[in-house]
Amino acid sequence: MSNRLFFLAVFLLSLFCQPLLAQWLPNHDFLTEKYDQLHASPTQEKFRKIAPMPTGVVYIQHPGEGEEEIRWHFRTMKELGYNSLKGIYPISGWTVEQIQLLALEEGIIPWWYGQGGWEEITDELLNKLKIDTDLPIAEIREHPKMVEHQHNLLKDRVERTIIYLEETGEKRALQSSFRAHDPTIGARGLDLTEEGKKLFIKWAEEQYETVEQLNEAYNVHHANLKPAGGTVFQSWDDFAERWEQSNHRELRIKRDILRFKADHALNNIQEVTKKYQEFYPHAPFRAGGELGLFLPQSWYGVDLEGIAEVMKDGGTLYPSMHFSWHYGQVDNELVRPFYMQASFMADLFKGGWSAAWESTGGPQQFDGEKTSDEKGFYVDEGTITQFYLTQLASGFRGFGIWCWSIRSAGKEGGEYSLLDRNNQVTPRARKLGQIGKALNRYRDELWQARKEPLVGVLYNWDNEGIWAAMSVRQRDAFRMQPIEARVGVSRTLINANVPFEYITASDLRNGLSPRYPIIYLPAHLAINRDLLDVLYEYVQQGGRLVMDMPSGWYDAYSKVMPSGKDSKLEQIFGVTLDDYQFSGFNRSFKLDSLDIYGSFVHMTPTTAQVLSRFDHGKPAITENQVGEGTAVIIGYDASLMTFKPGNILAEEMLLDYTLGSYTSPYACDDAIVYRLTAPIADHYVLVNDGPEIQVRLDTKDFVYQSVEDAITGESLELGATIKLPAHNARWLRLVK
Repeated sequence: MSNRLFFLAVFLLSLFCQPLLAQWLPNHDFLTEKYDQLHASPTQEKFRKIAPMPTGVVYIQHPGEGEEEIRWHFRTMKELGYNSLKGIYPISGWTVEQIQLLALEEGIIPWWYGQGGWEEITDELLNKLKIDTDLPIAEIREHPKMVEHQHNLLKDRVERTIIYLEETGEKRALQSSFRAHDPTIGARGLDLTEEGKKLFIKWAEEQYETVEQLNEAYNVHHANLKPAGGTVFQSWDDFAERWEQSNHRELRIKRDILRFKADHALNNIQEVTKKYQEFYPHAPFRAGGELGLFLPQSWYGVDLEGIAEVMKDGGTLYPSMHFSWHYGQVDNELVRPFYMQASFMADLFKGGWSAAWESTGGPQQFDGEKTSDEKGFYVDEGTITQFYLTQLASGFRGFGIWCWSIRSAGKEGGEYSLLDRNNQVTPRARKLGQIGKALNRYRDELWQARKEPLVGVLYNWDNEGIWAAMSVRQRDAFRMQPIEARVGVSRTLINANVPFEYITASDLRNGLSPRYPIIYLPAHLAINRDLLDVLYEYVQQGGRLVMDMPSGWYDAYSKVMPSGKDSKLEQIFGVTLDDYQFSGFNRSFKLDSLDIYGSFVHMTPTTAQVLSRFDHGKPAITENQVGEGTAVIIGYDASLMTFKPGNILAEEMLLDYTLGSYTSPYACDDAIVYRLTAPIADHYVLVNDGPEIQVRLDTKDFVYQSVEDAITGESLELGATIKLPAHNARWLRLVK
């Protein structure tokens, strides 16, 4: 069958199957209980019950501002819809604690975590306060006795801090956040200090236990991969003596240096969190931090998923999200990367509390990451609405804004703030405050809300680790490949309004794969061998697995992955992977009218059906039936080819081969749509990345009783056209 006929057949099939599939999707088991259990803990259970929704800002005191002016700021914040302080930066003569006490008096919680820092609401506490335990949680939170009790607890926290500073001579209180990088063991990448080298040797011994396991891991039995000296490592003392002379072609040891740094950081975070919570027993800690989410975590010695595991007991996972700092790797594109960045973080902490506690409030052009390009960002109420409603749609609960008022001098002066340069309230400050009020109005619903993804996009630290290990010796671009592939497939799904979620290797091992009708592996150069067993079972049970190139090249130890007859890859995909080739330099090839640039594969079908062929005649797309499910190979680097915007044909092909006969459970031409579902209502965010338009949201087989604008409360007509202002967004609440 020609490619053109195949696309026609897929299109016709989708027309006939759409009613069936639209009906099926709402009945799919999304394993919500298992999802919530992934990071379940007493700490997270406390948050779920209280349902905190901090809408916080950083207050920067200006010279000349005294108590009267400070109180004006706090009263204005509260009136607009802000309820907490993400940070306080006083001038000389004032202390953070003095300003915190003023904030409490004005009804503003002076920490980023808002009511997340309350004492846990238990029956014991309710009985102590003589509050009816049968009252709804919303009434309990507002009960005067509860409010008074928690207020006194927060005030006591400030007073304890004052005593701590006086007794210890410290300049500031214990900090409730921590950055992962530890320069005492080495700079970013493979650099290690002498102390770092000693700790790495100890780490390797703990990881591998025996020298035989170490030799196997470091591939010393393979040609030309022995360390200098010509023999395998004979003992741990020998390893300590010669590990730095490992062959430069050996990749696993490079990956291990990066993994050691990440594990070292996790230990540091755990220790700092424990110390903090011993002093402030009810207060959450936060970790994640300043690292841009489009940077290669592995190369930076960071494991955000590991940090999430630490925060399960400690508090919250958060990113920093500033336009001038964290979007350079996607050519400073904002609207779609907003969701990729926020959703990535929320999805790493499934069942846990995440939010952007360090996020932009206003325009910026002079501050930002090091770059040769001049750049700046226009930030009005529309941009702010796109930004924070996208965070809501990602699963974030609350926000923390840098900043409320500008820095009054020096670097960052006059940038980032919600207020203007003259401390006047701006339209963006008013609009974000309205969003904050709506977040708190529906806080209990939003804490119960979850995504219902059609596609799970696999992220695996080990894959990024091997890419990063390959990036030494002036091949820096390699470490960006898995991130760019993840961006590419995400862009395609966002543009087509296909609901998706990022899934990790740990999620797969913990049994979450059936949550996703489709799982996509973008540029998974290295795949852990144990995951192939999990993925085989997933397909057998009815899942659709899609893998593009150059996936399956290595295993997690940088051994060439078996891909011939009877290999696990062949059992899953029904092909042998014979040669990885490249198109775009000395030879160029096409798939139908699409020019292929990058890695592609020569493969031989064994049990798979060939859906499409390259112009040189070899299979390009194959589909294999395994049990109840299907496994698809997209035989070129489809996700990398959609990294940059505007590659419409490449996106269409990726989407068609990924979805097969599936369709999204909702549709909306000309607008981006995200959906969260809760027992009482579903929450849709519609994002407009262009001029003002009228759109219609088609919810297909989802049945609703009413629809309203969640921010304004305006009642709308189900199925009617909706006005979307230019470069803006709307939040719709559809009641079941």
